[in-house]
Amino acid sequence: MPRRAAAGSRPVALDAVHGSKLVTQVINKVMTGGKKSTAEKIVYEALDILAKRTGQEPVEALEASVRSLSPSLEVRSRRVGGATYQVPVEVPGPRAKTLAVRWLIEFARNRREKTMAERLAGELSDAQSEQGGAWKRKDDIYRMAQANKAFAHYRW
Repeated sequence: MPRRAAAGSRPVALDAVHGSKLVTQVINKVMTGGKKSTAEKIVYEALDILAKRTGQEPVEALEASVRSLSPSLEVRSRRVGGATYQVPVEVPGPRAKTLAVRWLIEFARNRREKTMAERLAGELSDAQSEQGGAWKRKDDIYRMAQANKAFAHYRW
């Protein structure tokens, strides 16, 4: 049992251009070395590229991509009597969104396009069409949870 109260989550500010918390979350995840202005340029350029490709509003396209990447189930390790089981559990909403954004940025960084904005836009459009590395990660985690459904009674 923790000695102190649980750590609270800090409120995320709305971004300046689109007024969206999700865009701010993506900007903060893209940011490296504390260079927020550079991260903002990358994300806004990626959203413009995505809007041109899909014909949707930029924030709507981003939300659709993140929604398609958000996992519904994941596995957690649970130790029972000397054996460790991978127990499938449902993913809470905020964690699902955070995981989706994390995977999105991680796999965008590993793509082969020239600029980070193009990589991010490519990964976002791949997520909408259920392709790409981030969507594959979501699918792999879901399959693992389905394969370990027999251990669901160990859920806590």
